[in-house]
Formats: sequence, structure tokens, C-alpha cells
Amino acid sequence: MTMEQQFIQTLTTSFEDHAQQTENGIEFWLARDLQHLLGYGKWDNFQGVISKAKTACELSGHQIADHFADVGKMVELGSGSQRDINDIMLTRYACYLIAQNGDPRKQEIAFAQTYFAMQTRKAELIEQRLLETERLQARKKLSDTEKELSSVIYEQTGGNQNFALIRSKGDRALFGKSTQAMKAQWQIPDNRPLADFAPTIILKAKDFATEITIHNARAQNMHTEGQISGEHVTNNEAVRQTLLTRGITPENLPPAEDVKKVERRLTSTEKKAVHNPEVLGHDEINGQKTQGENE
Repeated sequence: MTMEQQFIQTLTTSFEDHAQQTENGIEFWLARDLQHLLGYGKWDNFQGVISKAKTACELSGHQIADHFADVGKMVELGSGSQRDINDIMLTRYACYLIAQNGDPRKQEIAFAQTYFAMQTRKAELIEQRLLETERLQARKKLSDTEKELSSVIYEQTGGNQNFALIRSKGDRALFGKSTQAMKAQWQIPDNRPLADFAPTIILKAKDFATEITIHNARAQNMHTEGQISGEHVTNNEAVRQTLLTRGITPENLPPAEDVKKVERRLTSTEKKAVHNPEVLGHDEINGQKTQGENE
């Protein structure tokens, strides 16, 4: 088991251990537990995220009270006495909205966004979705970076008709063969971009090389197609050499699944998560008593 798999397994277990059920079997988490699961140190900061999630809940047409229920929680003080503190019962849907309003750069939040969107407790399925999400994000990032490069080319050469040519030269430097040759090898339709079928490592490699090209084209005030394409070739060759040094030969990697299919599948899963979610009954809320840990 890799370190990443162990991390996912550990988080899955932690999130499961903190899940509770009402008398009618509705799954919920307590906000103060979720605060720590998501890596928030201060309750006040976490309340800000909860507030955003409530707004998102309302905008999506759901009743806030059905998914966010204020409850009291008794905690043990160091002196042995008890104190009543405010807490919130959160449905899976509420937890999903909270995760969506958190910072996805935090590993716990990126995990939670997937965990609460899926009706599964299998760590391997959660891991697969996380990997698919990472690839989709990498593809979008590359698309944005290439648009920026296109703008830079236009700004500095007076036209962007050279963008496709510069990108294809970069592909040849990265793969050691042309874009068309790679499309034929991966059996990609002519009307689809090579990047839509590239594995995550290649998407990130292309993005890194393109980011360097953008930086140097601006910093060195390049004004011709020859200068920018030469820079782009050099950067892709450098990235290729790094990959080769680490035992990765770009042109020998198998193609990945069509990113459009991956995106449709992820979107479908999220729609299921937000369509007709389980809600808390008011009787359950009123009757719910929760016991906290030592404070």
C-alpha cells in the first residue's frame, strides 16, 4: 500500500468513525467533529465556512433546517465538571456543501469533497475518484495555461496564428514524435486534442513546460515566433529529460480514458449527491443528545 493509499484509508476510517445515525437511520456528523476532520483549528473560522454552505443550501432549493440543525453538546472540563456548548447536526449533504466551500488545496478538504459526494465506504473507490478529479483539474489547468500562452504570443508577436505551431513543436520535443504520430499511436480522433487522452503526469508536464515558456517569453521580451517556439522546445526537452531520468518515457505511456467521459461521470456522481438528499426530521433533532469528549 502506497503512502497516498494509507492516507486515504486513514481518512476514510476517521470520517466513518465520526458518523452517527438518528433513530430513523439518517446519517449525520457533528460540526465540531467535522471541524477537526477538515483541519480547521478555530471554531470561529469554521463557522464562516458553515455560513457559506448554508447559503449554498438555500440557493439550491433545500431547506437549511433540514440539513443544519443546532444542538447542544455536553463536554467534560478539566476540573471534572461539564459545560454545554453549541454544535450543529449536519447531514451528508450539508457536509458536502461545507467541503465544497473549503480550500481544496488542503488534503483533508479535497478528500471530503469526494467522500461526501459518494455513497460508498470503500476506500479504493474513493481513491479512484480522487485520481479522476486530479486528472480533470490538471486538464483544466493546462487548458488555462495554454490560453495564457496564446495571449502572450498575440501580445508580443502581433498575432496568435502561431500558437498551434508552437504547441506542436513542444509536443515533438516532449514525446520525441509529432502530435499526429501520438494521436495515431493512442488512436485519438483527429478532431480531439491530444491532451484529452493524456495521463495526469503528461498533463502536468506539458503545463509546467508551458508555464516556463510564458514566464521567459515575458521576462526576456520575446517578439518573434522563432524565439517563443525555441523557448518552448527547450522547456519541453528539459521536462522530457527529467521524466526520462525518473524512468518515465512519455511516448511509451498508454493513453488515459477520454477526459470528457471522466468529467461526465464525476458530474453525474455529484448530481446524485445533491438530488433528493436525506433530511433530518425535527423530532429526531429535538430528541438527539450528543456526548462530547474531554475538552
